[in-house]
Amino acid sequence: MGGFALNSSTLDKYFGILKNLDIDSKKKLIIKLTESIQAKKKTVYGIDELFGAWQDSRSADEIIDYIESSRVNKEEIETIS
Repeated sequence: MGGFALNSSTLDKYFGILKNLDIDSKKKLIIKLTESIQAKKKTVYGIDELFGAWQDSRSADEIIDYIESSRVNKEEIETIS
């Protein structure tokens, strides 16, 4: 990913503004600029990490029963309110 480049004249204008900052602000700015140019390690995922199987200690029938019992009927919601 590329950024935009500034010409020398524009950089001189920025420096003219920034040179009047206090020492702590300059140090913080240096740290932020340094961090922005350091290479960030990219995480590479293998294809096998993009999918997986459902893992549960319950049987298929228990899971189905749980899902069905968790369903809420619209009429039940309206009568409760």
